[in-house]
Amino acid sequence: MHSNIAEPIAASAPPLREKRKLLTSLISAGTFNDFVKHIFWLTEHRDSSYVCFANVHMLMEAYHDSEFNEVLNNADVATPDGNPVSKLAKLFYGKQQERVAGMDLLPRLLQEAAVRGKSVYFYGSTEEVLEAVVTKARLELPELKIAGHYSPPFRKLTEAEDAAITDMINQSNPDLVFVALGCPKQERWMAAHKGKVSACMLGVGQAYMTYAGLEKRLPQWARNLSLEWTYRLWQEPRRLWKRYLLTNSMFIFLTLKQLLQQQTSRYT
Repeated sequence: MHSNIAEPIAASAPPLREKRKLLTSLISAGTFNDFVKHIFWLTEHRDSSYVCFANVHMLMEAYHDSEFNEVLNNADVATPDGNPVSKLAKLFYGKQQERVAGMDLLPRLLQEAAVRGKSVYFYGSTEEVLEAVVTKARLELPELKIAGHYSPPFRKLTEAEDAAITDMINQSNPDLVFVALGCPKQERWMAAHKGKVSACMLGVGQAYMTYAGLEKRLPQWARNLSLEWTYRLWQEPRRLWKRYLLTNSMFIFLTLKQLLQQQTSRYT
């Protein structure tokens, strides 16, 4: 279990200091609590920053798309969101790495924000989902400062619309902006708005749904076995079957290939 006790932010040193290369992507290393502390460190020491939650899908998107790989690698923090990613880090580097999933970090960050007096903004998804998220947050954390929420149109925004939305977010003066636009759209949005949105942006994807109780998560034992993708596939087979068949197969192939290369280099 992760401690729910808020700890003071270090005066200058960032809690996370290392990124490890997994396939072509740089993923931050540290404990779950280190990630929590570092995100609040960013709110104190960076005018604008963004956090990616890297699962297998994201790593493979980055592998196939060099521009997106740059987006991921330029993130201030890239958490090992999926169990396969945290296990891959241990496999390649020989060090234990906790999984740091958006679905676990979102409620923890809201709790910490309430304790620390930080304000939050919810961006993306639908108005119905946002209302469910805000309702739960206000019920469970009445002291939490909710700066605002906004569901953007499900289409490409004009420059004027984008500028107006950015101004609206900044005028609410949030410390954390949770972004749910889906991968890779939310990561591209955060990268494009670094230096424009004056807050720490976090691409939390499906975490709104599970936080608000609109979508169930698998029990812990199933998550430990990295079976969450099978649950998602069961929920949306037509949309996801090709992604998981191709993505997971390629991920396994590339992992084995890299391990073989490592073994070969040791004996040459």
